[in-house]
Amino acid sequence: MRKILLLFFIVSSYYCSNAQDNRAIDSMLQVLKTANEDTSKVILLLNVGEQYERFSPETSKQYYHQSLALSQKIGYKPGEIKFASYYTAVLNMQGRFDSSLILNKKALQLARQLNDELSIAKTTLNTANSYHLISKEDSAIYYYMQSLPILDKLENKRMLGIAYSNLQNIYTDIPEYQKAIEYGKKGVEIFSKEVNDPLNQSYCLSNLGIVYTSLKKLDTAEMYFKEALQISRNIDDVYTESAVLLNLGDIYQKAGRLEEAKKNFDKAHLIAKEMDLTETEAIALKGIAMYHLEKRNYPLAKAYADSALSISIKSDNRKQTLKLYKLLSDISYASQDLKAAHEFEEKEDALRDSVNADNLHRISTEFETKYETEKKEAKIILQQSQLKQKSNLIYFLIAGVAAIIIISLLTYRNYKNKQKLQQAKIDELETEKKLTATEAVLKGEEQERTRLAKDLHDGLGGMLSGIKFSLNNMKGNLIMTPDNAQAFERSMDMLDSSIKEMRRVAHNMMPEILVKYGLDAGLKEFCNDIERSGVLQISYQSIGMDKATIEQTTAVTVYRIVQELVNNTIKHASAKNVLVQLHYAEQEKLLAITVEDDGKGFDKESLSKSTGIGWSNIQNRVEFLKGKIDVNSTIDKGTSVLIEITL
Repeated sequence: MRKILLLFFIVSSYYCSNAQDNRAIDSMLQVLKTANEDTSKVILLLNVGEQYERFSPETSKQYYHQSLALSQKIGYKPGEIKFASYYTAVLNMQGRFDSSLILNKKALQLARQLNDELSIAKTTLNTANSYHLISKEDSAIYYYMQSLPILDKLENKRMLGIAYSNLQNIYTDIPEYQKAIEYGKKGVEIFSKEVNDPLNQSYCLSNLGIVYTSLKKLDTAEMYFKEALQISRNIDDVYTESAVLLNLGDIYQKAGRLEEAKKNFDKAHLIAKEMDLTETEAIALKGIAMYHLEKRNYPLAKAYADSALSISIKSDNRKQTLKLYKLLSDISYASQDLKAAHEFEEKEDALRDSVNADNLHRISTEFETKYETEKKEAKIILQQSQLKQKSNLIYFLIAGVAAIIIISLLTYRNYKNKQKLQQAKIDELETEKKLTATEAVLKGEEQERTRLAKDLHDGLGGMLSGIKFSLNNMKGNLIMTPDNAQAFERSMDMLDSSIKEMRRVAHNMMPEILVKYGLDAGLKEFCNDIERSGVLQISYQSIGMDKATIEQTTAVTVYRIVQELVNNTIKHASAKNVLVQLHYAEQEKLLAITVEDDGKGFDKESLSKSTGIGWSNIQNRVEFLKGKIDVNSTIDKGTSVLIEITL
């Protein structure tokens, strides 16, 4: 049975009963109706969202997005940092750990820009937690260790307790259980004696129970789990309650206390279905299936295991899927269905091979990249060392053999020529390291756009302007009736409109500002043009783009992607507001592009059936840049597209 570790993320928390929750929400919503557009409303929106977080995560995300929009509108940077802390807590509950990591790293960068030590400490801890959730323990420990000196300086006991408890989780995973217990008890002591924080206290106790379960000290584990369960019920925290119930079910099953185990799994299953916690639901169903297997009720055991497998496959949880294939194989053997048992074993082997292959590919790619870089650097160092040795030798010969000046001069000239050749090789290697982009697949398309834009502007534009000039000259020599004169003026107006439209089309085909001043300026001008047109309200933001060096082919491709996304919004979304955001993380060389709207949204499954050229063009361009695309859309709740490109 998988143990459910609980990670701490840095947000403010309210602990109330259901009746108190409803009263608190009603009270806040009343205040929200008349609140001014200021920092107080940002905090109020976050607090309202937090009230919904445990029983309606999607509703809480809506309020969090409103707080972000208001923070950006009034220039309240701390509000943007707070948004990331609250929003990523929901993403983690939903298992969207990669998206959570991106948001936390953006918040950390913003906190460093503000030079706010407390915000830096909070966002550093949240970034460490995100790395832990995606099993990058080395990066997680790195960020935790960065936060500890700041927390010591600030004497922030609550956050120190959180850091200790999450370090306990890492040492549990490694595993180094004695260190895990040491850090876990430090966290419990802080939250039970120094800081009144029952939610984090219940997390600490539950995680300590997991360590003792791993050490097979089930009585001690049960004591910690029961204390955590009582606290979670006192504060009406059903999310933590579901995790503790699964862990209790696990130790009861290990101890042979099957009825108690099933009772806990049943309760966890009900909570998981109510809160849409897919992994918790799959684990609970698996536990119930194991109970029926022990009771030799094989048809019922298989039914529960099949339900758990369906959920795990749908949520792409390969770890749970592997365990469920193994369980279904055991059930089939027990029920004498050897054919089904072999089939499940084959599926388990195939999935494990796939997981191992993916891990091996990732590791080998990392090592290959590291090896190639180190090999080039070593070659450069060797050649530089050779140059230095030859230089020392030549100077020694010149100083020691003064009598043969002519020979020395010839030798020196020969040395200088070799030195130039060696330096040229070094320069060539340096250049090779910087050449990371391949020949642009879309280069021909952009060249054709440029040619057509030039032909339109210089060719057709010149002809239309010439026609206008000729008609203006003819006007003075013609005698026209008032009706004909009015028709002539209308024709001239239409000709002016045609010239303007032709210039607009030429500009859209290849914006001059993009070519001259780069991606940031080009997208800003594009968004300003749409804003001025009055089609919709569009906001453009960029972070760290002044530090980005983007090759022109990449810049043009990104520009086309954003242009197509915004055009799709205008055509199909019925949106009033659009946000276009570019974020460049210098350390990771990562460019993140976000396009969000408040339109009518759509069913994401329809994308796989889409036959439109627009979406196909977007996908092709993202694939060309070797990027990733993540689309989130809900009917009547808008659409958000996140694209990540490594430069």
